This record gives sequence, structure tokens and C-alpha cells, in this order.
Amino acid sequence: MIRRLAVIGVGLIGGSLARALRRVGQVGEVVGCGRGLGNLQRAQELGVIDRYSQDPAEAVVGADMVFVAVPLGAMASTFAALQGHLQEGAVVTDGGSAKASVVADARAAFGGLPPGFVPGHPIAGTEQNGVEASFAELYQDRRVILTPLCDTDPAATARVDLMWRACGAEVNYMTVEHHDEVLAATSHLPHMLAFGLVDLLARMRENDEMFRYAAGGFRDFTRIASSNPVMWRDICLANRDALSGMLSQFSAEMEQLAQSIAQGDGEQLLEIFSRAKQARDAFIDGQPSDGDNSL
Repeated sequence: MIRRLAVIGVGLIGGSLARALRRVGQVGEVVGCGRGLGNLQRAQELGVIDRYSQDPAEAVVGADMVFVAVPLGAMASTFAALQGHLQEGAVVTDGGSAKASVVADARAAFGGLPPGFVPGHPIAGTEQNGVEASFAELYQDRRVILTPLCDTDPAATARVDLMWRACGAEVNYMTVEHHDEVLAATSHLPHMLAFGLVDLLARMRENDEMFRYAAGGFRDFTRIASSNPVMWRDICLANRDALSGMLSQFSAEMEQLAQSIAQGDGEQLLEIFSRAKQARDAFIDGQPSDGDNSL
């Protein structure tokens, strides 16, 4: 399906895409690109990529599919480096966790949106980073959201759709704005809660004791606080409007919960907990657990 795939950012997300496509025989040559020479060399040793370049312009020469898997803060400079070096008809897609910022960066870098540009977001990952953390099954039974625009060539969208389905993913479509609102609530907000809770406890005087007696629920909930801090800083800044709105709503919810506890309002607490349990049982249980180490 893909003659030459250029992966800009050969880490967990980009490396797993290359591995998945190789496993099903849907890619010919894979060219890797990134800032870390050691990581690129290791990717070649592992057979994730065939060759590499640290120059994005060089890496995309002759590529019919380009996957940009760099942190959101590096999207603008990466797109700028690709300008004028893509072959005619090349499809460019990405793995960024916030789409409005990616679209704005692409429009600025290319002087308009190329018809072959298909914004995307694979909702999958772990708290691990680097090519050694990548694995071919990462996208199996996971969701990928595509947010094509009115300027996007339908044929390019179809190619990206087929690429992700070949990896075992379920492909969904949203507008850019709706994607950012949904992900602010379901991915970005939970990460903020985990980061905030761990930071709060770490700054308490008895933090050693706090962590020593932490039960399994604490470890499970805060696992995502081990995610890349730079990457999540970039996500917060890129999706700040939607995320700040969700944080305000959650703060109001926590204030209501705090008042119910302080007032000893057992009926209100039972109502909140029962409603939450019913919602989770209905929509989450039985579904694959989507880790999210998105960019």
C-alpha cells in the first residue's frame, strides 16, 4: 500500500506505526528522521526503519506517505522543514493530540493547506517513550481519529484511513474543533489530574510516607503522571482553550463534592457515586483500555 514511508519522530507512536505496517506487509521502505542519532541507529538495528536522516527535508524525498510524530511544540518547525521537499501527490498525516494547533502550524508553514494533508490522532500509547518502547500491536483495536478539512483530497484521506485499518485500528472522523473538545475531556483532563495529584503529594511534608502507603488504586490512577513532561506541556498549551474550560468544570464538580463531604450529605454523595458508577459501567467496561501517549 505504501511504497516509501517517512516517519518524522521515531518513538513509541511513529515506531509502532512502522512495525505494524511491516507486520502486515503494507509498506516497502521506511525512512526515519529525528534529532536523536542514537535513537535512530537503534531503530535501524531493531528493523523498525531501513535508513535514517536527521534532516526532515532529506528524509521525505521520494516518500509517498509522511507521518509526523513529533511533539506539538515541534510541529511548526517540522512542517517548515518539509516545505518544498515533498514529492507530488505525497500524503502527510500526523499523530498530534490537539488538531487546531497542528492545522494552524501546517497552514502557516505551507502557505495554505496542501490537499494531501490529513490531520490525525491515534488514541493509543503507554507512558514509555523511544523506539524501544514501540511494538506492532499498539494500534490493534484502538481508535484513530481523522479530521480532514474542506481542502483535503478525499483520496489522501482514504489512503490514511486504509493505513490505520491495516494496523488493526478503528478509524473515526470528527471536525477539528470537536476533536479538541472531546480529547480535552477524555485524555488531557485525566493527565492533568494525575500530574496535579502526584505533584501535590510530593510537595507535602510527609511525602515519603504518603507514597509508601499508596495502594494499587493510586498507582493505577497516577501511572500516566510518568508520561513525558515536555510533551504534555506542549499539549496543554496547544489545546489550552478546551482544556482550561474542562478544568474549570471539574473544579466546580470537586467543590460540590467537597461541600457534600463537609456537610455530611450522604444522600448527595451516594447520588454522585452511583451516577458515576453507572456511567462507567455502561461506557467503559468491556472496552479496550486506551493508553494515550499522544503527541
